[in-house]
Amino acid sequence: MTADSPKPRGECPGASACGDSPFVREETAMHDHRRLGRELELFDTDPLIGAGLPYWLPDGAALRHTLEEYIRTAERRAGYRHVYSPVLGKRELYEISGHWSHYSDDMFPPMELGGEQVVLRPSLCPHHAVIYRSRSHSYRELPLRMAELGGMYRSELSGVLGGLTRVRAIQLNDAHIFCTLDQVAQEAQAALDMIRRAYEALGIRPARFRLSLPGPGGKYVAAPEMWQRSTALLTGVLERSGLPYESAGGEAAFYGPKIDVQVADPAGRESTLSTVQVDFHQPERFDLHYIGADGAKHRPVMVHRSIVGSVERAVAHLIEQHGGAFPAWLSPTQVVILPVSDAELPNAEALERRCTALGLRAEVSGRERGSLGARVREARLIPYQAVIGAAEAAGDHVALRLRDGRRLDPRPAGNALARIGALVAAHSTALWEEEAGERP
Repeated sequence: MTADSPKPRGECPGASACGDSPFVREETAMHDHRRLGRELELFDTDPLIGAGLPYWLPDGAALRHTLEEYIRTAERRAGYRHVYSPVLGKRELYEISGHWSHYSDDMFPPMELGGEQVVLRPSLCPHHAVIYRSRSHSYRELPLRMAELGGMYRSELSGVLGGLTRVRAIQLNDAHIFCTLDQVAQEAQAALDMIRRAYEALGIRPARFRLSLPGPGGKYVAAPEMWQRSTALLTGVLERSGLPYESAGGEAAFYGPKIDVQVADPAGRESTLSTVQVDFHQPERFDLHYIGADGAKHRPVMVHRSIVGSVERAVAHLIEQHGGAFPAWLSPTQVVILPVSDAELPNAEALERRCTALGLRAEVSGRERGSLGARVREARLIPYQAVIGAAEAAGDHVALRLRDGRRLDPRPAGNALARIGALVAAHSTALWEEEAGERP
């Protein structure tokens, strides 16, 4: 299956039912990101580094970097300012935020440093609250949108670790919006719109939207009025957006409800990829405020949102969704250049340099890697195969083969690269767009 021509998977009533289907079991095995990630040389693990601590190989690093830059650019265009914060914090920081009392089972033990206890952070929000508090703010600055692609750590049990979906070191696409109560709904809706656009560019779709609410037990902040207000705000956002959603008790964050965007793997197993949350708790705990139009101090609301969640889980889902045939803009190698004979190798190398100058990721696959047919098969997941024979070399042309099987007439190399570059720059999931009067 490719991003351009998805293979039908059939209806799936649930994970258990799907698991009984031979077709789905085969699909699941084919698209298991742990197997594909290693075969495609995207990531791997080693017991010497540790369980739940994957490392990224060059192609995986290219994919990850491209995804991260897409997110950063989208956030900048939406008015976010990026920050960096340390992955360590004093235990006191998490006592104030509430993580220590409600979430310490999932945190790594404290380390003693110079008479203080510090911990690897399980979340970025306390750091962002402190950054907000470090300066005074006027109502004119709100909404203040703060974003970070930052590391955090979860003390996951060995039995639940697997590939990229459950890891101990997480790179999170996180952001916090500090705003007035009247701005919450608009900011939450804008976050949902960013999620929708990202999913379109990534070629994925949500399985469902979930309103995650508190459930029985003591893991939630005891503030009934706060929960009612934040739940009403998110419910209103979902209702006005027209998105179908389901409520789920026991799935909320300890400090507030959230909208979870669920995605499903080939077997129908769901996981949360993106979230939007409303938080009245931490602004109070950290005594955050802004100066209103009346000159008095007012408490902001904190909206948490993540467009693709953890980079690790997002890449795992992309591998399984596309079977390694990623959208061209995201593909580790976007163009493979295939000289028919050694005589065309200088032309192929020159074309590779032109691709690099245009920001395209390209490589030359020469005759040392086999016949032309063998090289075409080897490059089956690469979006564009640029074949250069004697005729193409003489006229500075290329004959393009697209990953979906289409073969295009030979065309000037500059035209081909410009067309590919435009689709990549637009984060399009289309491999080619025909121009008026053009033959495929």
